[in-house]
Amino acid sequence: MTIAVTGATGHLGRLAVDALLRRGVPASDVVAVVRNPEKAADLAALGVQVRTADYADRAALDAAFAGVDKLLLISGSEVGGRVPQHTNIIDAAKAAGVGLVAYTSIPDAPNNTLQLAQEHQVTERLLAESGIDHVLLRNGWYWENYTNDLVGTAERGVLVGSAGDGRVAGAARADYAEAAAAVLTSDENQAGKVYELGGDEHLTYPELAQAISNVTGKPVEYRNLPVAEYQGVLESVGLPAPVAGVLADADAGVATGVLDVASGDLQRLIGRPSTPLETVLRAAL
Repeated sequence: MTIAVTGATGHLGRLAVDALLRRGVPASDVVAVVRNPEKAADLAALGVQVRTADYADRAALDAAFAGVDKLLLISGSEVGGRVPQHTNIIDAAKAAGVGLVAYTSIPDAPNNTLQLAQEHQVTERLLAESGIDHVLLRNGWYWENYTNDLVGTAERGVLVGSAGDGRVAGAARADYAEAAAAVLTSDENQAGKVYELGGDEHLTYPELAQAISNVTGKPVEYRNLPVAEYQGVLESVGLPAPVAGVLADADAGVATGVLDVASGDLQRLIGRPSTPLETVLRAAL
């Protein structure tokens, strides 16, 4: 049983490969699909099959998926350009006769109002129309989304956002990677299944600020801003306007409960509670 992972040197992809190996999948049965094989040299040394293919290169994807039984399609990172990329992958998977595609989507994708959800909605529809057996891993928020400027936040003593009193059921990337590995190695038929994935902690941004304070030892408060003002803050630190707009919109979605997932699917798949926020924060420091 050969299992391929796209974006295998990315944050989530690398963790998914590690999780598959920990679950006993022989390294020779794991295909790491990467853009830069040099970044996967350590995987190749373990015996993992490293195949080079960009999401935009259909011919390379055709070659990369040859002989693959199951595929973990990790959504692309280029927001706004993911639909043609995902189309290439789905078409290549179908042409290669891949038996099952697991796709990392977003919570409650069909009804999700975030800008970030739009490309996921299209991709889920493409999978349904393709006729390929597939399973949807609707990943919630990663706690690592809040660690990029952790030290700076602690130094300033202020966490800014537009989430109001909304709650986030976050989890560590490694939790979502382990869930994906559990699905791909399951003896049960996964075709047609949908997993709504979120963590055990359902935290408001003031509680997130308190966790940062607990870990860093410095007082941090949460300051809620109007969405347009928060987008301006994100642009002022160097984010392109479209990216800043998507992130500010995601915070506005938090305020409405879009990312407060309470299904318990993640915990059932990984067989344990999700990783606590403070554990992720300490690791980031």
